[in-house]
Amino acid sequence: MIDEDIITVNGFKAAAEAAALRKEGRLDVGLIAADEPVAVAGVFTRSAVKAAPVLWSRERTARGKARAILVNSGQANACTGAGGMEAAALSARTVAQELGCEEDEVLLASTGVIGEPLNETAMLRAIPKLKAGLSPDRLPEVARAMMTTDTKPKIVQAHGEIDGHPFRIVGLAKGAGMIAPNMATLLSFLLTDAVISAGPLQSILGPAVEGTLNRITVDGDTSTNDTVLVLASGQAGFEPLTLEEPARLKVFEQALADVLADLARMLIADGEGATKLVNIFVTGAVNEDQAKTAAMTVANSPLVKTALFGQDPNWGRIMMALGRSGAEFDPSKVAILFDQVTLVRGGMQVGIEDEAAQVMRQDEFSISVDLGAGSGRAEVLTCDMSHDYVSINADYRS
Repeated sequence: MIDEDIITVNGFKAAAEAAALRKEGRLDVGLIAADEPVAVAGVFTRSAVKAAPVLWSRERTARGKARAILVNSGQANACTGAGGMEAAALSARTVAQELGCEEDEVLLASTGVIGEPLNETAMLRAIPKLKAGLSPDRLPEVARAMMTTDTKPKIVQAHGEIDGHPFRIVGLAKGAGMIAPNMATLLSFLLTDAVISAGPLQSILGPAVEGTLNRITVDGDTSTNDTVLVLASGQAGFEPLTLEEPARLKVFEQALADVLADLARMLIADGEGATKLVNIFVTGAVNEDQAKTAAMTVANSPLVKTALFGQDPNWGRIMMALGRSGAEFDPSKVAILFDQVTLVRGGMQVGIEDEAAQVMRQDEFSISVDLGAGSGRAEVLTCDMSHDYVSINADYRS
């Protein structure tokens, strides 16, 4: 994370307001506005249950141009029927009127309680205030306005240079629970002044998300509202990046992936009730897909996650998860390590549990699994499941 005082991107302004959509006295609505229509790309939840703002933004992102993102917390505007779509359209129309743009250039994102209608009155009252408050240095406030059960805002930036011209990427994200990869896993907005059109931007966003935000899990649940959007103002000054010049594009692509990786790490470190950040490495799988499947099954297992919280190197739970993952392997060839401590080799315990338990007392550590079946490998970030996770979600709507 970086100093909030210096987070700006050429071509963008932002503002946030406490609109009391659900609770009084906290920022809960944010607006990011480009100076003019800019290139946009996005990925959205694969859940069959999609919130109104997802349906609205997915259609408009496909057009390749956007002027603004309106985001709110507190109410997801999901499972709200025709009224939810009407509220989404009204919100976009009001922002468009304030900015003097087309309503189809306004993208929407919401997070909060599923099934609650959007508080239209509060939203419409807030939008003119957001327009009046737009400033280049208020992006960190939008990061706070997006929070639900998050304990801290998540915002990072990266710098790079192409053809002697500097460029910047700023990423914002929210998410602490209902986090599991399925194309997108949260709300995340990335803003850049790089010169790139919507086509190549969309081409590189999918793989960047797959290697970062799609390799994390808190609880195995995928939201109705998952949205990742990238907007590019094109003000960095270099010639446009294209798929035909992969070396130039790679510089930007790597910076984008780095920002997403930093955000992914912040999300898992701030998982609901989390006390441990754990890297699950799987190697020796038949292929990469099976490695990812095996790693994700271990990372999502409630029995494994509670053992992580208890600092108990119960490797049998890891073997159990691997066995039901669908990955192909011979159990008699499996090795399991906690950091550098080998606890299992040849599918049997060979190490000392107390040494593995010592590793698990750290706030962050890794569990490495070698399936001995091939060259496939994958890494997944997860966290433990504590008593607080249950308490937070039992009281979520209170």
